[in-house]
Amino acid sequence: MLDFAIFAVTFIVVLVGAVVYLYPSSRRASDIPGLSPTDEKDGNLQDIVNRGSLHEFLVALHEEFGSVASFWFGRRLVVSLGSVKQLQQHINPNHTTDSFETMLKSLLGYQSGTVGGVNESVIRKKLYDNAINDTLKKNFSLVLKLVEELVGKWMSFPEAQHIPLSAHLLGLSMKTVTQLALGERFRDDADVISFRKNHDAIWSEIGKGYLDDSQEKSISRKAHYSAALSEMEHVLLSVAKERKVTQKKMVFVDMLLKSSLTERQIMEDCMVFTLAGCVITANLCIWVLHFLSTSEEVQDKLYQELEDVLGSGPISLNKIPQLKYCQQVLNETVRTAKLTPIAARLQELDGKVDQHVIPKETLVIYALGVVLQDSSTWTAASRFDPDRFEDDSAKKSFCLLGFSGNQTCPELRFAYTVATVLLSTLVRKLRLHRLEGQVLEVRSELVSAPKDETWITVSRRNSN
Repeated sequence: MLDFAIFAVTFIVVLVGAVVYLYPSSRRASDIPGLSPTDEKDGNLQDIVNRGSLHEFLVALHEEFGSVASFWFGRRLVVSLGSVKQLQQHINPNHTTDSFETMLKSLLGYQSGTVGGVNESVIRKKLYDNAINDTLKKNFSLVLKLVEELVGKWMSFPEAQHIPLSAHLLGLSMKTVTQLALGERFRDDADVISFRKNHDAIWSEIGKGYLDDSQEKSISRKAHYSAALSEMEHVLLSVAKERKVTQKKMVFVDMLLKSSLTERQIMEDCMVFTLAGCVITANLCIWVLHFLSTSEEVQDKLYQELEDVLGSGPISLNKIPQLKYCQQVLNETVRTAKLTPIAARLQELDGKVDQHVIPKETLVIYALGVVLQDSSTWTAASRFDPDRFEDDSAKKSFCLLGFSGNQTCPELRFAYTVATVLLSTLVRKLRLHRLEGQVLEVRSELVSAPKDETWITVSRRNSN
């Protein structure tokens, strides 16, 4: 539990650290309701730790103080927004940066994504987004091939066999992201396994130690993380150099190499895509298959749409927009699982939400995990119900939160595509069944994931 708290609190530590670095004199107070500091030096840090995660802390904060609430990190004010209405007022003036990418680069110690003017950041973000989109267009057949291999494996299992979703879908995600990001080199399972070892070491360790210097106190732990990060950076740099000379099919790194980015910037963008792309894709796929296994009705409705749109043929990129119900299933998965429960922005200018003034240079948290379960926005918020997205108001709220439309983070768009290919292949061949008595606990970190392995069984559709 403490590890989860350390990870979540680090999110604030790093962003507040950025505020301190960029705006060392920013310590203005506000009239926004919220907690008083429990400690002069640490503010409400211990309150966050006591709740076990930043998400759980924000749930309690908004229950007590309403949809606009404040707390203190050290001597610095942090404002949290916990409803669609308040987020709508704040998002538009602060749309120029990708908070997830900025935060991840900060945690990794990368500064190239946070320095430079606004125009430079916008141009680089557009380049990154376009590279992911073009990679999917040019390599869609590879995504389908990797999914078909996994589904074929599941079809060979006895019907009573328990299938570990996390293990299999993390593997699918890793293969898909590495090959689409870095090319043919990662067709070799040995390279993928080595890459995954470093990827897992970085993701599990990232950010720990900011809270209590624990990493600094553990020589072996620090060495393990540093070695994994260094090795992964070396691999990414070497791949970029190789692709300059020899490339077969265009992939993500090739798109970046055609730009004016430096080698270091290309490496950093590849690091962000491979780290975030793998984790978001894997957990979206894990959660959607888990939720589908709990509802035969949703499975049957999805199956019928897939049959109507695709017939007996494979999915193609241009047919994905026609799969409206599949999109609803994925949207509801993101909402119910609170897939990315936290985002944040630095307040660029003095701003206002309702009657509350938010001072310039304040860290503003978007408590997305709170908003996604807000009963005033979502009827029966705890229930998995894809039909809710037939309502235009639900679609609009989801879009305002940045989960659909132009503001969607590119890693989530990538994950939606992979998950759609998975569902279109799997659901037409197999039924999913949940294990009785299985209780899922959630880790609400940067990306929400099941705390333990998640299991299902499958059966052939033509056998029922």
